[in-house]
Amino acid sequence: MNDSTASTAGAASGLRASLGGDRLARRYLWFILGVAINSFGVAFITKAALGTSPISSIPYVLDLAFAPTFGEFTFILNTVYVVLQIVLLRRDFKPVQLLQLVVNLVFSALIDVSMSLLFWLDPTTLPLQVASLLGGCAILGFGIAMEVAPNVIVVPGEGIVRTISAVTRKPFGTCKVAFDVTLVTIAAILSFALFGRLNGLGVGTIVSALLVGRLCNLINLHVPLIARIARLTRSAHGAPEDAL
Repeated sequence: MNDSTASTAGAASGLRASLGGDRLARRYLWFILGVAINSFGVAFITKAALGTSPISSIPYVLDLAFAPTFGEFTFILNTVYVVLQIVLLRRDFKPVQLLQLVVNLVFSALIDVSMSLLFWLDPTTLPLQVASLLGGCAILGFGIAMEVAPNVIVVPGEGIVRTISAVTRKPFGTCKVAFDVTLVTIAAILSFALFGRLNGLGVGTIVSALLVGRLCNLINLHVPLIARIARLTRSAHGAPEDAL
């Protein structure tokens, strides 16, 4: 190989590395934006006052009973999920997944910000509550689609379900349903223990559990932006690229 060929090859390699770094940065930016939209969707569903989403059911019930905020209880519970992943996976836990703690901090803080921004949302009639619930489910579904499309790190709520699936060798979907049912059951027990009735849970909890995943699938199929984000995960040759 002569000097000219080597120089050209080096320049091409540097260009590929630069473009790859740019794509990776954009993937993480889209991921963070998806997490932010998720937090807003959770707050929107909660403000509908028909019951919060399953993944947020325990933090919300605790928030109604004690001083720490919705976001603070969310942070505590999600941290527990990360610790459980470490315990269950042991040596198979990848250190990069500790970034879930950073994501957890952002997500939890933005839940409190979103709840504050939605101070005006106080639907007092059933039609308005239903409209708010459906709007929140759509926002959450869009946020999840945007969060997943870049294929970087996972959020703690998804990470623990993936871990349970890997350890038990059960399908992810089966574990997800069982996990959500477990969360809602624990939240219901806490609600009766703390208030003597269901508080923070309701038909909205069931609707969001059934609807958000379906809306996410529709968004993946019909919103071109999600496909464009997903294409950032592939190299110029079409091969998947690692997140880190």
